Amino acid sequence: MPTHTALFSQLRKTDIDLAGGKAANLGELTAAGFPVPPGFVLTTAAYDEFVTASGVSADIVALASLAADAEPSAYKRAEEKIHALLASHDPPEALAAELVAAYRRLGKKPAVAVRSSATAEDLAEASFAGQQDTYLNVRGEQALLVAVKNCWASLWTARAMAYRARHGIDPATVRLAVVVQTMVDADAAGVMFTANPGNGRRDQLVISGAWGLGESVVSGSVSTDNFVLDSAAGKILSRHIAGKTVMTVAAEGGTEEIAVPFERRNRPVIGDREVAQLGGIGARIAAHYGCPQDIEWVYANGEFFVVQSRPITALPEPTGDIPTDWPVPYPKGMYFRASIVEQLPDPLTPLFADLIDGSVTRSLGALMEQVFGTGMLHDRDIAFPAINGYAYYYYRTTALWRLLRRSPTKLIKLFTGDGNLGVAGWRDHAHPRYQQTVAGWAAKPVAALSDSELLDAVSALLDAGTLYYTAVQSVVPIAATSEMAFRTYYERLVRRAGDPPAVTFLLGYDSAPIRVEKSLYDLAMWTRQHPELAGALTQTEPDALVNAVRTGTAPSGVPGELWQTWHTRLREHLQRYGHVVYNLDFASPVPADDPAPVLDTLRYYLRGHGNDPYRRQADSAARREKQTRVVQGRLDPVRRAGFTRLLRWAQATAPVREDALADIGLAWPVMRRMLLELGQRLVTAGVITTPVDVFWLRRAELVPAAGDSAPISLTAEVQQRKMLWRGQRMVTAPQLLPEIDWMTRAFGWAMPAGDQKQTEATITGIGASSGQVTAPARVLAGPEQFGQMQPGDVLVARMTTPAWTTLFAMASGVVTDVGGPLSHSSIVAREYGIPAVLGTGVATQRLSSGQLITVDGDAGTVTPV
Repeated sequence: MPTHTALFSQLRKTDIDLAGGKAANLGELTAAGFPVPPGFVLTTAAYDEFVTASGVSADIVALASLAADAEPSAYKRAEEKIHALLASHDPPEALAAELVAAYRRLGKKPAVAVRSSATAEDLAEASFAGQQDTYLNVRGEQALLVAVKNCWASLWTARAMAYRARHGIDPATVRLAVVVQTMVDADAAGVMFTANPGNGRRDQLVISGAWGLGESVVSGSVSTDNFVLDSAAGKILSRHIAGKTVMTVAAEGGTEEIAVPFERRNRPVIGDREVAQLGGIGARIAAHYGCPQDIEWVYANGEFFVVQSRPITALPEPTGDIPTDWPVPYPKGMYFRASIVEQLPDPLTPLFADLIDGSVTRSLGALMEQVFGTGMLHDRDIAFPAINGYAYYYYRTTALWRLLRRSPTKLIKLFTGDGNLGVAGWRDHAHPRYQQTVAGWAAKPVAALSDSELLDAVSALLDAGTLYYTAVQSVVPIAATSEMAFRTYYERLVRRAGDPPAVTFLLGYDSAPIRVEKSLYDLAMWTRQHPELAGALTQTEPDALVNAVRTGTAPSGVPGELWQTWHTRLREHLQRYGHVVYNLDFASPVPADDPAPVLDTLRYYLRGHGNDPYRRQADSAARREKQTRVVQGRLDPVRRAGFTRLLRWAQATAPVREDALADIGLAWPVMRRMLLELGQRLVTAGVITTPVDVFWLRRAELVPAAGDSAPISLTAEVQQRKMLWRGQRMVTAPQLLPEIDWMTRAFGWAMPAGDQKQTEATITGIGASSGQVTAPARVLAGPEQFGQMQPGDVLVARMTTPAWTTLFAMASGVVTDVGGPLSHSSIVAREYGIPAVLGTGVATQRLSSGQLITVDGDAGTVTPV
């Protein structure tokens, strides 16, 4: 009875230790009735017997035990030595005889494919496809023995060993089986993914195919026909028929590449009926395994065969279609992305979109009445709709002309701070009122509030936040005007050769982002006084550290009392500064909810990186005061008076702008706590899967779902909306709608993002902080990616808010899609002395992480190197 071979029909998917992943899957498919060409497996026991009888097992493991970061040359030397060991021995006679006997049962010298089947391949956790070798069109017993021995040796190629080392797989545990399968004389062949690997859609199936054998398709050496199908209906959603010039076919002793006959080059390799038939096979295989599959198929004489199936690894989350049209909901008006929208860089989540429209409209209406007087706005003159998920300000054209024509001089209020506007209005009225409102709601225990009370409270807090933002909107133009006035006066009437730039006179002041940095730096310096604590914080895995902070449980090796002291200090930091928002959409956690980005920066300081913010600020202040005295000392009385008056105005307002912006999120931790409480109740009721899914509900759904009516599961709707959102996130939203040339020419200059259609290699933006640096780009979509930032990287983002400031300590430069010379990114970059190019419009789409770029903050350019 065979002891080292097994037919496919004798195997199941659980036989990985015996047959390896590939053979176990082929056995499973055969038993389930799928069309698999017949064959057998030479088991892992055969490999064990070969290396044991040869006496090379221990030597192989020793040579293969290399570090994951070992040089490629070390792996190559190990490969050569191991292959030499294996080449010097032959399989035991009994083993070779059993292999030959199994081969003869397939027919008279049949052509077979000989493939490796490792115990650590074709698994859901890791894809080892292609790490070992395959031999096609093998004929005859001697050729089979040679191919088997070569397959065994391919377990120890340099790339296979390095791959396993990176995945933490001990070489002593790895063994290899060998699949011997009857070759099908393929008319066409290819691969099929039962989920779309491009967008992660589990309801789409992708087929690629070419003439001849499928190895060329797997290797990517030929052009392929590609089809995308609806998995359930079998309907073809898209097709691409390639011009196929070469094909791989069987040849004496293996395969060869030949030219495709001219008449077949542009013909589909399989027709629509066959595509649907193949898609049905793929859908059934995926259903059988219960997970998406990567399948290799062959088509011959009108029949399909499956020669391999394995789980798809690293499948992205499902992503909807990328928007191409931008239909506007209200006609006869202008839509633009500016002001508060700069802090909403991504598509809005459904609940936030429903709540923010009315909230912003009300607060904006209140601001307009304060500036222009009552009765100036009519119903639906202004709105805050979402188009393809992105927030836009909407102004009806007639309303714009009405405001400008009847009350143009009243706009001065926005620039002077008349009444409750401006710096005094923010300091004495808006900010205290906002703090009081938030404190009142924060004092209420969320568990004691009813569902409707929670939702009403969130609406009230969001209204308080948007009303506060109206006051911030009146601070921003004052800060901008003061800096521009000083800069213009200085450049035209004061500056002479050798004098510093105007920004030198505005640096070195305290503001909210700088205070956040100092607080975190202080915590890091205190932590460094306790080596055991500092070591634990830098060496603990980021997720484990976040969990330790949330639970209050000390990492291993840290005394409990010391940990509690440190933990209290961190909580105090988060209580003071944990409300700064990365994104105004309340679905995005703030630092108080998710301290991971804060901990990343803390670890950065603990490793000895970064500069002392106190010293940097003191040096800037000293340079500022010295240059101020020098300039004032040489000016005549009239120019000195003008210089001093404008300078003091700019110095007084710029830090206030950052303070005002930083506190927009005061209500956000409270709102999130309330919504997550409501989310937990909906989880208990079976409406949604996790508390955070509450952000993906519509308000109209949330009220009945949270009320007394019978709960209805909204899980499918939540998943569909997440998928749609991911697709929307991949597009760059136009700054102005409708996209009309005259609107772009007339108003494009005022938008915070530059030319979104530029295609030149060098990306152009606004030089917002001087200097030049060449360094790797680090493109970050949000705080969930902050941990990817490395010291010296150029931070590339759609925009930044005060919550991003901690990354500036690591960055060698800053590039954004949105922003200008007076934006947050500009102000903070100047404080840090790093170059910044802002408002590029396209940087996050055109650049990729790790790409070497030159940032020129003087020229306003970003150039790939």
